[in-house]
Amino acid sequence: MSEKRQKKQRNLTSNANVESEALEVVMRGFEAQMAVSGQDNESLAVTEQQLMEEMLDGENLMQALERVMDNKGAAGIDGMTVYELPAYLAVHLKTICQELLQGKYAPQAVKRVKIPKATGGMRQLGIPSVVDRFIQQALQQVLQKHWDSQFSQYSYGFRPGKSQHQAIKQAQEYVCSGLRYVVDIDLEKFFDRVNHDILMGRVAKKVNDKRVLKLIRAFLNSGMFEDGLVKPTEEGVPQGGPLSPILSNLLLDDLDQELEKRGLRFVRYADDCNVYVASKRAGERVMESITKFLDKRLRLKVNEAKSAVGRPWERKFLGFTFTSQMNPRRRIAPAALLRVKEKIRAITTRKRGNTLEQIIGELKSYLRGWLNYFGFCETPTPLRDLEQWLRRKLRCLIWKRWKRGTTRYKRLREMGLSHRQAQLGAGNGSRGPWRMSGSPPLHSALSIAYFRSLGLPELRCSVNA
Repeated sequence: MSEKRQKKQRNLTSNANVESEALEVVMRGFEAQMAVSGQDNESLAVTEQQLMEEMLDGENLMQALERVMDNKGAAGIDGMTVYELPAYLAVHLKTICQELLQGKYAPQAVKRVKIPKATGGMRQLGIPSVVDRFIQQALQQVLQKHWDSQFSQYSYGFRPGKSQHQAIKQAQEYVCSGLRYVVDIDLEKFFDRVNHDILMGRVAKKVNDKRVLKLIRAFLNSGMFEDGLVKPTEEGVPQGGPLSPILSNLLLDDLDQELEKRGLRFVRYADDCNVYVASKRAGERVMESITKFLDKRLRLKVNEAKSAVGRPWERKFLGFTFTSQMNPRRRIAPAALLRVKEKIRAITTRKRGNTLEQIIGELKSYLRGWLNYFGFCETPTPLRDLEQWLRRKLRCLIWKRWKRGTTRYKRLREMGLSHRQAQLGAGNGSRGPWRMSGSPPLHSALSIAYFRSLGLPELRCSVNA
């Protein structure tokens, strides 16, 4: 291990020890605060009016702190990082808890950042301060415990025990049952356009603790910091805060209930909702009526450019689509395959100047995560083709780096090629690198076994259902 890596490892270990000690100090401080106020875990028996006390339970706060630390994330407008949070709470937790219990806590404005969407364009995120993230996380855990069982079983986003793969599997079952049309509903800038009054009306039906209602409203109205100014937030729930997902699920539960009341087969993941029907005409009726329902009841707009009634194998859902067979199989959506190729091109570009080992390491890290999700497909051909294309990209990169004919000849010989094979390979410099990457000499020298020895992962379907 290099000296630089050893130093980095020592720093990480040191930081971990400091964080662990700070966590213990935080909990001792909280226990002391509860003792002074004459409260303990037994006296925190929660009624409908004591949701705040449940939120401030020591175990719940500890879990929230650990979750925020694990999620990491950028600093908010105050510049405090998650690594500084435990030490800060060790000093200020008692004051924060008192402000929350008295209904006087005032959150900081949310920092607005823009990140590129996978499908193009920019997504606006709102990054709360780490202290506000800690409080939101503590509240989210309590609300999730009370509300989750009341949500529809066909709502899969941001819920414990539910996943994107389960949502895709449910959609597949609908198509298998003969529902061969899908009403693909995309909500236009959903997180940016949530009506605060409508949302708070739904929250008030489930929460009687006025301090919690006031706190949620304060988070919604905390303002957005952008271009050096704090702008008021009159609508929307910022993506990036721990509280936003459960609030969005609460609001869209109205849509779920409406679809269930009509007896429709649907699956929803966050603001991505698909309804499965037997005919195109039925789908058009559903699209028209649901568009009106969302507009009138929730003041939400359907994105007409991205929403449509079509065949399931012509639409995509959570990065997947289906084959058109009687028993459809899951396959990776073409747009998702284009995105992974763009990422691979970015990793393997010569301009970055990384060594082959560094490139393989980065590919390994990225592709394992990618395959963990998209390995859920049931059509191996696209993965096989992608794997072949990836190896060819790497052969092309290596060939470019060898540059000269003499170097190429020497490297090919070192890799076990005969004199004749190495000559044929090295003597074809007039052919472009991409053409050469598909030639027999490079296939023999830079073989599947060679890339496997470097740690390049193989792409295979992980589910054979």
